[in-house]
This record gives sequence, structure tokens and C-alpha cells, in this order.
Amino acid sequence: MDDAPAARSPFNGIAVARTLPAMQIADDDATLMLRYRDGDLQAFESLYQRHRGALYRYLLRQCRDRDAAADLFQDVWGRLISNRKRYEARARFTTYLFHIAHNCCIDYFRRRSAHRVSMTDAVEDREELLASPGHERPDAELSRLQLERAFRAALAGLPPEQREVFLLHEEAGLNLDEIAYVTRVGMETAKSRLRYALAKLRSALKDERAWRDDTR
Repeated sequence: MDDAPAARSPFNGIAVARTLPAMQIADDDATLMLRYRDGDLQAFESLYQRHRGALYRYLLRQCRDRDAAADLFQDVWGRLISNRKRYEARARFTTYLFHIAHNCCIDYFRRRSAHRVSMTDAVEDREELLASPGHERPDAELSRLQLERAFRAALAGLPPEQREVFLLHEEAGLNLDEIAYVTRVGMETAKSRLRYALAKLRSALKDERAWRDDTR
């Protein structure tokens, strides 16, 4: 299981370059962030506990390096903390949080590019996606693990922009408008990337199931 690192503070954050679009969306997380902005530390703890898992998985699946994901994880929260006094509830909190995460990933890949490190490294182990009841037979467990490995490989094989859109949709629960904002593209582009990502993942899993059936 991929567990998010424990909280560490204080952080040295970097200002977010762009402001969120003027979207009057109120949610409980935004209310907590406003409370934290005004000095309520318990509100931050609630936000951290709610979003630490999804954020860490997003970062890990993006950079595919545990140490780098842990550093990025701290960087994201650090930027949020450093910019808390300027926070305005113009969009869902998750949009704000994953916009920061996207910027951190962009900075990370720029640094990697400078060192000529490929973005096609092996995928690290991650939290299991498919539940496994304790009473399953060993062959069923093996099939589940094979499908999971196939999914990991297919996810790693997606073009970076398609992988990110898929992760923002699945991990962060962002809608297409929010994904378009976070990734700085038009909504139709975000929609197309998500459609292609889903099609490729489904095809990979379908091929894996067909191969297993043929070898039985």
C-alpha cells in the first residue's frame, strides 16, 4: 500500500504563479481552508487527513519515484501553507490543491529533463485498486494480481498528458472544467485526453483478459 508521508512543518513554499478562475463554488473543504487561512490549525489537519492519500498517489504515479513523490508531497503542502493568507474560495479546494500539485510536477520534470532522465522508468508499487475478498481461491487472486500489473503497465505507458488527466479525474475527482484549468488546456483537449486514456486502459485490460483466457 502506498501511504502518504507524515506531515512535516514548517515548509518553505513557493508562490503559485496563477490565480484560480472566478468560480463561486462553496464546499466544506473550502470552508476549512478559509478557517486555516484565518489561523485555525485544526482546520489544516482536517484538510491534510482528507486529501493526503489521493495527493500522494497522484504524485507517485506521475513521477514514479517514492523519494521524489515524498519530496513533492511536502512541497505541495508547503506552497499551500505559504500562500494561505492569499487564499480565496473561488473554486473547489481540490482544484486549488491539485493545481499546486501540477505545478510542482512540472518543476520536477523540468529538473529531471536537465539531467536527461527518462519519464518511462518502471512504475513503483502502488495501492491495490482491486479489492480481494479473503475467501477467494488462489487462482482468482493470481488473476487479480495479473490484471493489476497490466493496469500499472498500461497507466505507465500512457503519454504523460493523458496519464495526468486520468489521475486528476480518478484520484482527485476533478471534472473536465477543473482538469482543463489545472493542466492549462481547453476543455475539449482535456476531454479528448481523458477519452483516449480510458480507451487505452480498457483495451490493455481487455487484451490481458483475452490472453489469460487463451492460456487456460
